[in-house]
Amino acid sequence: MKHRIVVLGAGYGGVHAAGTLGRRLSPAEAEITVVNADPDFVQRLRLHQVAAGQDVAAPRLADVLAGTPARLRVARVTAVDPERRVVTVADAEGGGELRYDTLVYALGSHVADRGVPGVAEHAFDVATRPAALRLRAHLDRLGRHPGGGRVLVVGDGLTGIEAATEIAESRPGLAVTLLAHGELGSSLSAGARRHLRAACDRLGVAVVEHATVEAVEARRVLCADGTVLESDATVWAAGFAVQPIAAASGLEVTEAGRIVVDRTMRSVSHPDVYAVGDSAHAIGDNGRPLPMSCASAGFTAQQAVAAILGRLTGGRIARVKLVYVGNHVSLGRRDALMQLVDGEARPKPKHLGGANAARIKAAILGTALWAGSHPTFGLPVRKRRLVAVPQAEAEAPARGPRTPAGKAAV
Repeated sequence: MKHRIVVLGAGYGGVHAAGTLGRRLSPAEAEITVVNADPDFVQRLRLHQVAAGQDVAAPRLADVLAGTPARLRVARVTAVDPERRVVTVADAEGGGELRYDTLVYALGSHVADRGVPGVAEHAFDVATRPAALRLRAHLDRLGRHPGGGRVLVVGDGLTGIEAATEIAESRPGLAVTLLAHGELGSSLSAGARRHLRAACDRLGVAVVEHATVEAVEARRVLCADGTVLESDATVWAAGFAVQPIAAASGLEVTEAGRIVVDRTMRSVSHPDVYAVGDSAHAIGDNGRPLPMSCASAGFTAQQAVAAILGRLTGGRIARVKLVYVGNHVSLGRRDALMQLVDGEARPKPKHLGGANAARIKAAILGTALWAGSHPTFGLPVRKRRLVAVPQAEAEAPARGPRTPAGKAAV
């Protein structure tokens, strides 16, 4: 009987897992189903560009998965029952249940309102393509007004920085302000912080530091210190949260709802379930939880696939490095920052900024899109050296602090 593999989510991690498994297992060995609410592959790392008004490719997932035995089910996941090994989905035809032998959970994350009143009703975000297009349409309307409009980006993480600088560069008629919870670029080295400030000054992005938002209203934002900031478009980029489905299913999760996995991305409570990307609470080789990022999605997906293949074929399990080397943030189309970090996740003194960093960023984004359709990079299996993971280590639960990790860009 064919081994039934169901992959939930077709972001960077889910597509890599489904594509690689589909190219490494024959149709006689496995039946692979990918469940995704959108029929297109969304380049989430570039959604701030979509919001700013730029055209960004969104290839059909059916084309991305072409040439593999993986089949696409366009549907929304509503529940997972790991005891029965069943996934419940909803679609235009009413939905139903999908049974699995192995589940790859890659549902990713969505914007977190942090319990702030008014975010859901009045704020925009760039966490999904529909949300980015909604913001884009609103900015188009503001741009047609004689006096332009005021855009307020809340959150100085990498997503907020990219959104603010991209909008400012693409839409110079709008007044853009970036709200930072602490010092702008606090996760960067001193030199990188100076570069970031210079970029904001060059693009006309006003910066408000040490600001805590207490409420978002239709045309203004209220801060804890009494400051009131007028806004025609409030963009919320103050963090991300995972779907509540895993926690509701009975899988062991952290307080933030991320699935606790062992070194091979296998759920510590249900061995038929693997988690990758933002959904996984995975401990990196430095003993710290991997941050939510495209890079983490790639590493965790590679490790999960290696473990699944090893266990299905009775072979060794390849050990993939689980590292986070740094942050790469775009500052419009012609500028960017590359900030490497050390083993303790502290910024290294040196950074790369400017046009060279922007070109590297563009290359990374292009590679991420191409790799979705070419997850094995065309290499035959015999050229993939496998490193055995000791059984005790492979089955050990993840260690380290279980605190929510902020979303990072590549």
